[in-house]
Amino acid sequence: MPIVSLIAAPGALDPALAENLRNAWGGGAVQWLSPDEAAEFAVSALTDTWEDTRATLADSVDLNALPDTDRRKRMLLADMDSTMICQECIDELADEAGVGDRVKAITARAMNGELDFEGALTERVALLKGLPETVISRVLDTRITPMPGGATLVATMKANGAHCVLVSGGFTAFTTRVAADLSFDEHRANTLEVADALLTGTVTQPILGRAAKVEALEQITARLGITPAEAIAVGDGANDLGMLGRAGMGVALHAKPSVQAQCDLRVNHGDLTALLYLQGYARSDFA
Repeated sequence: MPIVSLIAAPGALDPALAENLRNAWGGGAVQWLSPDEAAEFAVSALTDTWEDTRATLADSVDLNALPDTDRRKRMLLADMDSTMICQECIDELADEAGVGDRVKAITARAMNGELDFEGALTERVALLKGLPETVISRVLDTRITPMPGGATLVATMKANGAHCVLVSGGFTAFTTRVAADLSFDEHRANTLEVADALLTGTVTQPILGRAAKVEALEQITARLGITPAEAIAVGDGANDLGMLGRAGMGVALHAKPSVQAQCDLRVNHGDLTALLYLQGYARSDFA
């Protein structure tokens, strides 16, 4: 029996809308996970109007359908750039190197799936050659901000026994700090090569891209004695599609158009706490 989930920006979810949809689809009682923000109800089946209604409401409400069993996941696998943080780290480094516009254009195309990720990363990192290694700390201190709701997402899942992993096509120089700040259990990313305190313009091989994120999901769940179906994954770029499709729940968060088109679960109006609502947590359950 599917669960219909409605999530909007805080204060923006009209109770009348939830009731109207419940009535139109013959659903069960509306359960409010957060007043005027997140609600859900069960239906016997999704109707022929589901996709049209979803598209109609897309400008204001995230409408998703979920199974009514095994919703609370035992592992979180999260992308970093534009997911757990608001920025793309390589773009911020490129600004410092004076090649920001060139790198941002490549990043946008790579994240939308228009370019091969590994090739695009190699090309962008090459433009950082000669940048002092100390710039990384400055960027972390002055340019990087956490995505709203991220700390609550990680804390709540860990409080309920989940293992939290940060996995990024970015760089360990950033995931080390971000993972520690948000209390992730572990992290994986690429390594920027440095010589004489300067970036060499190269990345240690092999590059962690789309396939490596799927590999992380499979390796870590196996180590924990659980299955990928017991994990929730979140990301925004084309290199996240593999893990989003393999996890029990794969959530496209404020994602690129081509990514949203390939994901059943989409969040555009909520912050990272939306991943808790999708798992059936109420705001009163948050850590």
